[in-house]
Amino acid sequence: MADGMRGNSGLEGRLAGQGAVLGWWLRARAALGWLACVGALAGLMACSEPPQPPLVVGFNTWVGYDPLVLARDRGLADAKQVKVVELISSAEALRHLRNGLLDAAGLTMDEALRLVDGGFDVRIVALLDTSAGADVVVAAPRITSLQKLRGEHIAVEDATVGTLMLERLLRKANLRREDVTVLRMDATQHKTALLSDRVAAAVSYAPIDGPIQALGYRAIFDSRQMPGEIVDVLVVRGEVLRQRPEAVDALMAAWAAGLNVMRLDPGGAATSLAPGADLTPAQYQAVQRGLRFYSPEESLAMLTGNPPPLAQQGEGVARLLVELGVLRSAPNWAALIDTTPALRAPTAGPLP
Repeated sequence: MADGMRGNSGLEGRLAGQGAVLGWWLRARAALGWLACVGALAGLMACSEPPQPPLVVGFNTWVGYDPLVLARDRGLADAKQVKVVELISSAEALRHLRNGLLDAAGLTMDEALRLVDGGFDVRIVALLDTSAGADVVVAAPRITSLQKLRGEHIAVEDATVGTLMLERLLRKANLRREDVTVLRMDATQHKTALLSDRVAAAVSYAPIDGPIQALGYRAIFDSRQMPGEIVDVLVVRGEVLRQRPEAVDALMAAWAAGLNVMRLDPGGAATSLAPGADLTPAQYQAVQRGLRFYSPEESLAMLTGNPPPLAQQGEGVARLLVELGVLRSAPNWAALIDTTPALRAPTAGPLP
């Protein structure tokens, strides 16, 4: 029994010893496994690319771009994919786009044409809106007809849209550029220039023209007389379209979502957006009546075809800009337009 007890004690000792060794081995293996996991995770982190910053889209503070502002403010834009910024002028938007600070921008079509004409790689991916009375020429009460502008001074912003409006005005009046004196000044200075009689007319736009007309100056020409020529477009840099399609899709979705809210709840949208334009909600809605927004489906239809309707509609503007020396050559519309993001977007269905 004693031997048996000794035998049992030896077996227990061996088992205890083996257990100690096994326990040490298991602990060592667990530690090695943990280190291996940490090493693998570090390797994955080292190999993976850092997260992309959001696509940055910018534009000047114009009500035609407000669906994107509304989408941002109401959380309808994917903040991880899209950052919406408002700038003080379209010139600043163009500068930031050229310098790589913007990935996309809301611009007038003529601005987009000038960018591409200068060798900058952007594509039009959507039509946003067209001016239907929002751009206007206001004149002193003594200007009772367009022909009365002969020999007068006209205030015009140093922008392509102002130049385009002026040219269409003069042609309708059967006047030449030499028949008037053009004073280049910011639109915010037009009211003072009119009141001081420095100019007899000004090429203006909503809502800046509202206070001017309230003083008795009247509209003698507006963008309804040049339909489809003043169009806002959404442009995206070529490399962004190639490298970040998901972010571009999120941008398109944000525009569609903001536009849908504006159409479903125009009063609520006006209440939200009017303070940013220094307007009352009623004034804001009055300004918007001078615009016509394109639905995503209408935009795609305007950009599709050979040639697309936008090219047919914009050809006259392009020819005039070439004639005026603003563009060096007529645009290659096929290279300028990219419908791929719009074709990827889900169909929204008819809007109310």
